[in-house]
Amino acid sequence: MNPKAMQKLGYGLYIVCSKKEDKYNGQIANTIFQVCSEPPVIAMAINRQNLTHEFIAQSKVFTGSILSQDAPLSFIGNFGFKSGRQVDKFENVHYKLGETLVPIVLDHTLAYLEAKVFNQLEVGTHTIFLGEIVEGEVVKEGDPMTYAYYHQVKRGTTPKSAPSYVEETKKVVSNTIKYKCNVCGYIYDPEKGDPDGGIKPGTPFDEISDSWACPVCGATKDMFAKMEE
Repeated sequence: MNPKAMQKLGYGLYIVCSKKEDKYNGQIANTIFQVCSEPPVIAMAINRQNLTHEFIAQSKVFTGSILSQDAPLSFIGNFGFKSGRQVDKFENVHYKLGETLVPIVLDHTLAYLEAKVFNQLEVGTHTIFLGEIVEGEVVKEGDPMTYAYYHQVKRGTTPKSAPSYVEETKKVVSNTIKYKCNVCGYIYDPEKGDPDGGIKPGTPFDEISDSWACPVCGATKDMFAKMEE
């Protein structure tokens, strides 16, 4: 099977949160979809190695914030390329506790859903949680972030814990030298720069200030390596 065929499936981009006793955690997820409307049920896939999975499995509740296209890479990276075992992902993040007493991330959020898990299915590396919706609200109007937009415009990388992750075996060929973050896999393309980080398109990597950090995971510049063509 050609793995690129799977990449043509449509995905969104969400922040899924849960709790374990008095602790909270959240992560980026790209697989949430409505199963039925009566009762309102959604399905969500989470890697079993993730801390959020542990929290959902115990508390049986979770929230899903639907991200807007204006969400910056640094915000996505905070929830997508860092572990709640080492950092507090909610520091400097605007959120509230919902009916399930689980955090609902409000920054860069169009709408949110709260759900109680009533069934689950283990599939390969992931668990599919089925949740009945107990609450949901629109936060603001706008265009939702799709996974395709995230890759094409935000220049992100796919976490290995994502259901849609497929290991890349081919190297990028270009006349412009690119640099890859050794921590999260983000690729700095001089032609695109890093507008969110104040780096204009056309800026060579060597001319970037040493104080610049990876827009996805926050790694320092010295954690980048040149990509060979």
